[in-house]
Amino acid sequence: MLDWLQEPLQYAFIVRALLAAIMVGIVCPVIGTYIVLRGMAFLGDALAHIILPGVVVAYLLGWPLALGALAIGIGAAIGIGALTERRVLKEDTAIGVILAGLFALGVALLSATGNYAVDLTHFLFGNLLGVTAADLRLTFLLALAVLLTIGLLFKEFMVISFDPMLAITLRLPERFLRYLLLVLLAVTIVISLQVVGIALMLAMLVTPAATASLLTRRLRAMMVWAAAIGVFSGVTGVYLSFYLDIASGPAVVLVATAVFILTFIFAPHRGIVWQHS
Repeated sequence: MLDWLQEPLQYAFIVRALLAAIMVGIVCPVIGTYIVLRGMAFLGDALAHIILPGVVVAYLLGWPLALGALAIGIGAAIGIGALTERRVLKEDTAIGVILAGLFALGVALLSATGNYAVDLTHFLFGNLLGVTAADLRLTFLLALAVLLTIGLLFKEFMVISFDPMLAITLRLPERFLRYLLLVLLAVTIVISLQVVGIALMLAMLVTPAATASLLTRRLRAMMVWAAAIGVFSGVTGVYLSFYLDIASGPAVVLVATAVFILTFIFAPHRGIVWQHS
């Protein structure tokens, strides 16, 4: 058993992949808790796909992919916030229009490259085993910034998530906090780009948090459970990828999904088995 655990650690790229999976496994579920509580899953999915044009432009210009993703991600987050705030269109309609247009733009730009199929697969499903030391440093800094911001504004984010009207009553800067949460979501998506890719991003944001919501109703405990599930999914997914020779991003997501299904069935008090016993 010990040899089974130690063998992959002989390879530097596996160690880097594990570190990246752990960092993403913490930050994604933590902010994903707010996504689950606020019913923002579609918005999270949209932002994950909207960053594609920024990634492709950075790729074509030879810039760091995270730079293009971060620029368009933050811009799109603020734009969606402004568009939905004016309520000219229903929120899901406005997000759907922006999502379809920008994702199509990204695919069109990518099709202009000579290696369309391979590049699209890389962007959509991630390349966890290709994480470099520079990627790790950037991931750590961005993840630390997101987690510190959430820690500093934990109570304020909790209020706007559970009762926006109370936030107004307490004279909290509700609008600023809502925009800031969108920006943090965009940054988190950029952090996760290389680990699970655009197509599977929503799973790491929502699945561990949804699983944690079946285990506890307390927000802080939910974040801890979600992060623990995210880390377990990331590490286990890397090992499965190594031994079964399967894509690392989908492996991570499949583990998270398996944990959700088991929790949905067996969770104390809220699982199917418990309710029918």
